[in-house]
Amino acid sequence: MIHHRPTARKLLFSILLPTLVFLGNPSLAQDGKALFQSNCAQCHNPFKVVTGPALKGVTERVPDKNLLHAWIHNNQKVLASGNPYFTALFNQFNKTPMNTFPNLSDAEIDAILKYVETAVPPSTTTEPGTPGAKNEDSDNTLLYGILTLILAVIMFVLLQVNSSLKKLSDDKEGIPAHEPVPFYRNKVYIALMILVLFIVGGFYLVQGAIGLGRQQGYQPQQPIFYSHKVHAGINQISCLYCHSNALVSRHATVPPLNVCMNCHAAINDYSHGPKLYREDGSEVDGTAEIQKLYSYTGYDPKTSTYHTEKAKPVEWIKIHNLPDHVYFNHSQHTKAGQVQCQTCHGPIQQMDEVHQFAPLSMGWCVNCHRTTKVNFPDSAGNGGNKFYSIYEHFHQDLKTGAKDSITVKDIGGTECQKCHY
Repeated sequence: MIHHRPTARKLLFSILLPTLVFLGNPSLAQDGKALFQSNCAQCHNPFKVVTGPALKGVTERVPDKNLLHAWIHNNQKVLASGNPYFTALFNQFNKTPMNTFPNLSDAEIDAILKYVETAVPPSTTTEPGTPGAKNEDSDNTLLYGILTLILAVIMFVLLQVNSSLKKLSDDKEGIPAHEPVPFYRNKVYIALMILVLFIVGGFYLVQGAIGLGRQQGYQPQQPIFYSHKVHAGINQISCLYCHSNALVSRHATVPPLNVCMNCHAAINDYSHGPKLYREDGSEVDGTAEIQKLYSYTGYDPKTSTYHTEKAKPVEWIKIHNLPDHVYFNHSQHTKAGQVQCQTCHGPIQQMDEVHQFAPLSMGWCVNCHRTTKVNFPDSAGNGGNKFYSIYEHFHQDLKTGAKDSITVKDIGGTECQKCHY
């Protein structure tokens, strides 16, 4: 056996080496997937048009990799150069500017492109978690429930068979039969029923407790029908024009009505946009909603004067609520973290009536912190947020290649006291 060991070692090495090489590719694809989800998924899908074009095949449409990198880093610069393909694409999507990603390295962009090009369409994919993958969780739950019910029925049948066989055996041996115990007094049955009720009740109790305070999908009807699709989508009004505090303050704040009147002092009817509908399908009169705005501000469009004695605040219904013990700072995310509004609020530019897109649970936030890369200076100390210059050990890790990037988790983004006080 001993003389076979060198041969076995060579064989084992020849198997492990290719395995490690091949395992590296899924790792890169996984990085590309995470980068795509955190940077691109708000506006793009590999297979269908969302806010932007479908991305699959982009490397064939733009074979110049350097040009593609330049477009993702700063699309406005590429448009200024007069590139015909990207100019036509810009015009095709109503001249909606794409977000710039100067902090993505060329390697990260290549990982995203590789993920996009190798992504499998929803009709054929079987890997959970890939875009369009069929979620089998609910089917598995149903299957487990059916199997559990079948096993329970079999168990009860076997108990009855055992009881009948015991009775036949006792009759044959002349042992006097005992009076049968009613079902509701049978200790085994009672214990099993209590156990089942405890498990089922505990499951729903835990689910209900976890869901307390969460309102994903919450979509109240507001006093004035305000369409983000018309304002932020069609008319391309920047989110920060109305929610200017989101960049400098903890709160994004509801814009004051004078911000609305900056435009609607002149725009007093809705006659050129698409028809507006509420969630229940009823059509909305856009002009009548503008008149509601005038009644709240005390504005007379005929004389272009304000009657402040008639003005009253709009009682907007708050949609996104966090528990009182949770600290969240908009500026920390939008300014320092350069997180796009759509990351948390979803495709807001496509919503008429706004609803809560994300669960806003602790797990959802923590998972984002684990995968989101901070705007960290490179290994030479160039670029990035200069505040992070205090993290000397991370700079050393970048220089030595121990880390290729720094995530929010690395700088303490998953510590309890960061969000709870």
